[in-house]
Amino acid sequence: MSVLRNEKTRRVALMGLLFALSVVLSFLEGTLTPLLGLPPGVKLGLANVVVMYALFFLGRGSAFTLVLLKSFFVLLTRGAMAGALSLGGGLLSLGVMAVLCLFRSRPSVFILSVCGAITHNFGQLLVINLLMTQSVYTLYYAPVLLLSGLGMGALTSVGLKALVPALEKLGFQRFQK
Repeated sequence: MSVLRNEKTRRVALMGLLFALSVVLSFLEGTLTPLLGLPPGVKLGLANVVVMYALFFLGRGSAFTLVLLKSFFVLLTRGAMAGALSLGGGLLSLGVMAVLCLFRSRPSVFILSVCGAITHNFGQLLVINLLMTQSVYTLYYAPVLLLSGLGMGALTSVGLKALVPALEKLGFQRFQK
């Protein structure tokens, strides 16, 4: 019983650490994006590294919880539209990556990350199309988001590969689903 409770405590602590890390990375991303001169709507996707970690090592439920918490944080700090975009992109991205993980020969972290980034961008376009009346113009922006998804997905795959050893050094082993 004590071992089970200790394991649950470690998992809750890890989820708290991951949420805090996603908040810090989201803040850092919001600071860096204007300095890099990226087009409107293009983000680095740094906080998505945390969601991918949760999906791969803690399971779909933990990743889903982090998407919800991250979107709620965005809602509180950047407003309703940003929160809706975060939620729509995050859920579609997580859904696609979770489905890809079900295949017997699971794709590489790079492929999963790129697919997640691209679908995150298109999830945000879907939300814009649902919420705005003259959103037909967003289709013209889709190629920009496709290219940025390729680049930022590659970046987040590198970030995930750096995060895993750092968390393992802190004593967090890879949990099984």
